[in-house]
Amino acid sequence: MQQEIETLFDQKPASYTEEQKQLFLRFQEALNRGEIRSAEPDASQPTGWRVNVWVKKGILLGFRIGGIVDMMGAGPLPFFDKSTYPVKSFTPESGIRIVPGGSSIRSGCYIGRSVTCMPPMYINVGAYVGDASMIDSHALVGSCAQIGRKCHISAGSQIGGVLEPVGALPVIIEDDVLVGGNCGIYEGTVVKRRTVLGTGTILNRSTPLYDLATGEVHSASDDEPLVVPENAVVVAGARAIPQGRGKEWNLSLYTPVIVKYRDAKTDAKVQLEDLLR
Repeated sequence: MQQEIETLFDQKPASYTEEQKQLFLRFQEALNRGEIRSAEPDASQPTGWRVNVWVKKGILLGFRIGGIVDMMGAGPLPFFDKSTYPVKSFTPESGIRIVPGGSSIRSGCYIGRSVTCMPPMYINVGAYVGDASMIDSHALVGSCAQIGRKCHISAGSQIGGVLEPVGALPVIIEDDVLVGGNCGIYEGTVVKRRTVLGTGTILNRSTPLYDLATGEVHSASDDEPLVVPENAVVVAGARAIPQGRGKEWNLSLYTPVIVKYRDAKTDAKVQLEDLLR
């Protein structure tokens, strides 16, 4: 399948045959089942993850193949989208709670068992959400974002999508991570397991992460994204501008700060999330 997808992506035909459309549908179902994913763990990589470029090519191929159609039959709210990307279908046997109220999950993403979706939330194509995670109200899981097991993506949080360029690592949230309300994680940031992000924390390639516990400063490079270490407790902070008008006016710039690493007190707080599952 990989070779066929890459050939079709790189050698765009004037029109697509039925056989080529069926190839995409098989690819899409493999995404839905979690058999393939846009990024996966790889211990040989500095981040612990590698991007599967061919999978991202396949997702983009779906946008080329599909035409705009009326999808009113797919649900109670009318919408018009690519025919290749309808809403994802579930049954009670899927073991997923989708609470009524305007949520939407696009076909071409994997949703594990015992995932809870609180309305309204949105999960885009290429995403992967591990077992027993919760996607809370007004939360976004963007294209190709990878969410681990037993994570809580709290209300209003944005997990950015990185579909293009195809070689770029998407946002990664590993297992047992708590993302507080109104957080934003963008540009391929990797959040390692058991991290806690306090309310309003923003993580991206442009803003360094200051570690008060170790004295380190974590930042992205030209080749690697920002990586948040395991068990870190991160909050929204500020750093003073040391010169010029910034100093004269006593201004500060936003920066995320690691205030400590998880301890028994932190674990007791996050354990309360289990009551919701």
